[in-house]
Amino acid sequence: MAKRTSPFFDTATTLGKIVAFLGVSALCGVLAAGLLLPAAAMGGATATAGGDMLEQLPAELKEEPLSVPSRILDKDGTVLATFYAENRVPVTLDKISKNMQDAIIAIEDERFYQHGGVDARGLTRALVNNATSSSTQGASTITQQYVNNVLVNAQYLNNERTTISGTKNVADKLREMKLAVAVEKEMSKDEILEGYLNIVLFSGRVYGVEAASRYFFDKAAADLTIPESAMLAGMVQSPNGYNPVNNPEGATQRRNTVLAAMLRTGKITQAQHDEAVATDLGLDVTPLASGCMSAAYGNYFCDYVQRAVLDNEAFGPDVESRQRLLDRGGLQIRTTLDSTLQKQAEKTVLEHVPNDESDGVGASLVTVEPGTGNVRAMAQNTRYDTAEGQGQTTLNFNVDKPMGGGNGFQAGSTLKPFVFLTWIESGHSMVDTLDAKNNKYPQWTEFKASCEEDGDVHIPDENGWTVRNAIRDMTKPMRADYGLYWSINTATVAATYLMDLCAITDMTNRVGIHRADNGNGIDPGQPSFVLGSEEVSPMTMASAYATLADDGNYCEPRVLAEVTDTRGNSYQVPPVACEKVADTQQVAELNNTLKAIASERIAKDIPFPIAGKTGTNNTSSSTWFIGSTTGLTTASWVGNYKGLGSLEGRTIGGVEFEDVWGSIIAGPMWADYMGTVAGRYETAEFTPFDGPESDPRTEGEREGGTTVKLDEPRPGPQPYHDDSTVVSTE
Repeated sequence: MAKRTSPFFDTATTLGKIVAFLGVSALCGVLAAGLLLPAAAMGGATATAGGDMLEQLPAELKEEPLSVPSRILDKDGTVLATFYAENRVPVTLDKISKNMQDAIIAIEDERFYQHGGVDARGLTRALVNNATSSSTQGASTITQQYVNNVLVNAQYLNNERTTISGTKNVADKLREMKLAVAVEKEMSKDEILEGYLNIVLFSGRVYGVEAASRYFFDKAAADLTIPESAMLAGMVQSPNGYNPVNNPEGATQRRNTVLAAMLRTGKITQAQHDEAVATDLGLDVTPLASGCMSAAYGNYFCDYVQRAVLDNEAFGPDVESRQRLLDRGGLQIRTTLDSTLQKQAEKTVLEHVPNDESDGVGASLVTVEPGTGNVRAMAQNTRYDTAEGQGQTTLNFNVDKPMGGGNGFQAGSTLKPFVFLTWIESGHSMVDTLDAKNNKYPQWTEFKASCEEDGDVHIPDENGWTVRNAIRDMTKPMRADYGLYWSINTATVAATYLMDLCAITDMTNRVGIHRADNGNGIDPGQPSFVLGSEEVSPMTMASAYATLADDGNYCEPRVLAEVTDTRGNSYQVPPVACEKVADTQQVAELNNTLKAIASERIAKDIPFPIAGKTGTNNTSSSTWFIGSTTGLTTASWVGNYKGLGSLEGRTIGGVEFEDVWGSIIAGPMWADYMGTVAGRYETAEFTPFDGPESDPRTEGEREGGTTVKLDEPRPGPQPYHDDSTVVSTE
């Protein structure tokens, strides 16, 4: 049957004629629209006539996914943190209590199942009431409200003018009516009711009945009682005004109004009504916290993950769009975090370095998995809090400055293994004897640096460079492995003098070592870098040492394992990215010394193979131990995160330290943590070295080794580089 049309509602002139006819506010114009067809207002043809009228109005519904929270998960799917602009948990209608369905229809649209999207009878009633009474009635059906909420959601996501209540003009309202009729043709009543109950605002940032039920009653929407349903249904008219937390009296009165409507429409009996009215609100307010601040554990890891998302173009063209996606896109961000390791790391750092003991003394543990680069734990002894103070900060000790960290910490002797790996790669051996008795490098001494402009760099200080050892009587010839085991600076510099500085920085570049402040590689123009003068982050060093645990394979650290959204989209995340950067046997030769250091000087009682190196900078403001099993690498750092002030005389873990060494501060923290968790991953033997070796703990030449003599330091022309005087002390 052909649809009836009216020439009055010509597409080009409809809106102008309505406005001219009404000449009043948007609300009156909208209500009057129902009276333009008087026959429809009087009979059962309401939906058909209203639909015919609105059929002539152009409209396009921009449907966008509902704004739903995003979640950061650990590797096993446990939720670490939730991010949202709108707290919403979409559910199907069969997961919503029939009490709730009846309550919302009774108070918002009792003719919901009779009209076709626009209720002319309701429009007439509202117009007459508003013209003759001091009270105001609305006339929007549930379908219209659903349409408006969908429009507002789309408008927000597309940065358009939002047509929220109080901002609509005549065109907005007519468009809403048009779309409501169209929606009724495409969706069933149950689908519309389900959509409405999932999109509507209940309070603050709580959207949808499931989130509202959890927030106010700590229960699923399927379990809502009659009075609970009535309270929630009553809030829709004024989410803030009828908030039961802020206005319990008003919320109770409104609830009772809903109960009266349910009684009038036959949804409940008189007895049920009376019982419900007699009950109190029965609130059990359970807010859903948002952001990393609210995470029960792993706050700093969460912060790093958030920054990784905001820094990744896969999640949007700019930071603003990525933040919007995180807050509204329902991302499920599965990370590499192992919650068991994370909780143990947090427990260990606080036991060893309480955050309320010595102001500015920080401690951190970061664990990376060799062979994948997966970050399994990231902990520190401070509370994650924007209110900076003793024991609390949002500064992430473990990472680089652009990702929420600071300028890093001087690496100290933890850099030395890469000097000696270069030594081995250059054709030498760890059993070669170095002339470590020389500790004076006069002004203008040349160090070969093939990548520099003149092919070398020089010592600029007029007093030259005096290299000091932390242990007395160590300025003497010694094997390379002995020099590394006892962390003898003169041995390290003697080896450096016989090599190319650029070969060493090429090695540090290959294993990912870079400055924490700007991401630049180590500068070969300052020879003191071989003693750890450059400032690096613990995660950078853990990843570098994981290379040694995996036979020379460097893997970029990663925290994102998989990211999907509510629409089923998958987002590209950095894959496991590993590269062979050092020879297996050369790494095995170096590891002989590192195994001795870890098992003899740090953790004699750990029953599986371990390897690592201590480190302390010359101001005693940073102490390190970085060590591995074949399955995990952990960097342990304890130091002054507020500057270079020494830890000497500071109380740490109940002990006042007069001497400050990585082996007695950062080392025991590493041992306690790794001794507890390392068994969850592989703890196999490291690859054996098949060449000549010796006991790094003992002195003496080794058969098969070579004595490498140090010529007198070569003077050269005036240099163009400055040189740091920072010296590693362990």
